Amino acid sequence: TDIVSAASRLTLIRNVQLGPRPSLLFSKTYGNVLVLDGVIQCTERDEFSYQEMIANLPLCSHPNPQKILIIGGGDGGVLREVVKHPSVESVIQCEIDEDVIQASKKYLPGMAVGYSSPKLTLHVGDGFEFMKQNQEAFDVIITDSSDPMGPAESLFKESYYQLMETALREDGILCCQGECQWLHLDLIKEMRQFCKSLFPVVEYAYCTIPTYPSGQIGFMLCSKNRNTNFREPIQLLSQEQVEEMSLKYYNSDIHRAAFVLPEFARKALSTV
Repeated sequence: TDIVSAASRLTLIRNVQLGPRPSLLFSKTYGNVLVLDGVIQCTERDEFSYQEMIANLPLCSHPNPQKILIIGGGDGGVLREVVKHPSVESVIQCEIDEDVIQASKKYLPGMAVGYSSPKLTLHVGDGFEFMKQNQEAFDVIITDSSDPMGPAESLFKESYYQLMETALREDGILCCQGECQWLHLDLIKEMRQFCKSLFPVVEYAYCTIPTYPSGQIGFMLCSKNRNTNFREPIQLLSQEQVEEMSLKYYNSDIHRAAFVLPEFARKALSTV
């Protein structure tokens, strides 16, 4: 019931249990739907908006992103978008749940295609421990996490952002799943506050995605380079590049627009 209410337009066909945590729903309208602990993670119909934005907002804000770290993202969607960038030379992905990777490879091949990239080094294990052992190593860190409940709760804490700050190079950028302004504004304010104590540049952006609660999801972006302007992409994509990269949601105009918040959210976050 909770799964259906989270995406009321889903017409469910059948449910396949893939392991102790992930399961897969088959839907007439949304295709294959990956569910983790009863919460929808992605659907074949609309996953591209989230994946393209969480990847391209930081990558197009960095002058030369070469070495990338992805925390989470076991479905492969973020990886698929990251490896499209010619400047990216290597990507390390840390995913603690191998069941999610295997489920995606089998049932979500359009997302898992990035796992075949020669740029990838896959680390199945704890991203916290990996970053502790890799200081000042990455141009961009992207955290594709589930909601702050259970195992993912620690990824929304100040200590996690401190760890990412030390794992980034001197001009490094991070982008993390930042929850929904309609439902989690207090959490977003708290995150923005501790991020501003760690980074000289902090911004919040969002995209639309039908199957997530309230039809929106946000992104917390931070940079160690005080000259970063997230609102104006430093790497502008031509229409030809957008088509070459098979982008369905992201372009340079939507990048700029993602930072324009409704007044209630703008006012709440401007006080932090």
